[in-house]
Amino acid sequence: MHKDIATPIRTQEILKKYGFSFKKSLGQNFLIDPNILRNIVSHANLTENSGAIEVGPGIGALTEHLARSAKKVVSFEIDQRLLPVLEDTLSPYNNVTIVHSDILKADVAKIIEEEMSGIEDIMVVANLPYYVTTPILMKLLNDRLPIRGFVVMMQKEVADRITAKPGTKEYGSLSIAIQYYVKADIAMTVPKTVFMPQPNVDSAVIRLIKHDEPPVKVFDEDFLFVVTRASFVQRRKTIFNNLQSGLPNGKQNKEKILEALTAVNIEPTRRGETLSIQEFGKLADALYPTFGK
Repeated sequence: MHKDIATPIRTQEILKKYGFSFKKSLGQNFLIDPNILRNIVSHANLTENSGAIEVGPGIGALTEHLARSAKKVVSFEIDQRLLPVLEDTLSPYNNVTIVHSDILKADVAKIIEEEMSGIEDIMVVANLPYYVTTPILMKLLNDRLPIRGFVVMMQKEVADRITAKPGTKEYGSLSIAIQYYVKADIAMTVPKTVFMPQPNVDSAVIRLIKHDEPPVKVFDEDFLFVVTRASFVQRRKTIFNNLQSGLPNGKQNKEKILEALTAVNIEPTRRGETLSIQEFGKLADALYPTFGK
């Protein structure tokens, strides 16, 4: 067994060897606790026939643990300075491909096809850069990739919003946008002390497992998200007021909004955060003839 990359001493040695300095703009915080990494990987339930997709491998701390558990690992790294480091630290593993690319611009489906043909079970497992967590998740969900789900580390506050239930103050359009595609729960919380440099925020690992079928059937998925975003424009306002200001020509079509709310038995005085995803689905379908297209 090779020495773990993710110990404080080994991490320092690698950074020193390459004269590497952290870029704040890339949200680089490297994990320096092998137990946490083993834990993250265990939540992904990988087998020797699984594939893992990673975003932002850094110096390869998590990549190494994935390489030990999965058949194939494909890791996207945007920072060119880390490519020679990864080539060195991951040299013991022949089942890792590093893609030098911004995940937000990459054709991930095509890369999966090329690098993971024949692999049925694929998970995204990553310590995501905190400043682009939501765009990365939304892109990977919208790309409809052939994956089972995600086990990803992020800022705890974002994790709380993604996994929130109706009626809580964290629940909002982000909760719905993600829970439409996946079942979301927090797998573990992670202290600041296991990172180098230490971030200013607490972290959490969330597990997202794709639904076989969405929890609600709607005429138009994009329109569902238009309605949910509109419903949370101002949290303290009622759903009726928010939809007027949040939907295109909402103010001119007050009556239509009221009719739609009545048709699906939603009190106009309720607030967005009290509605379940199923209620939002019915509401979106009722509003669609007027505001859709």
